[in-house]
Amino acid sequence: MPRYDFRCRSCGATFELRRAMAQANDPAVCPQGHEDTVKLLSTVAVTGGSSTPRQAPSAGGGGGCCGGGCCG
Repeated sequence: MPRYDFRCRSCGATFELRRAMAQANDPAVCPQGHEDTVKLLSTVAVTGGSSTPRQAPSAGGGGGCCGGGCCG
């Protein structure tokens, strides 16, 4: 179940709630009982599972319209 972060406009507390995506925009009450809350934008960290480091593509040989020489 997704986790959503909220901030209370009355007391300034930040808190998180786990709820279904269908309820993501439903009102939330802060732990102090205040109802004036706002949902915060969350960032997601994505990490790879490979133990082999990736190498950056070399300059000038990417192909296509972004450097492969096919567009003139």
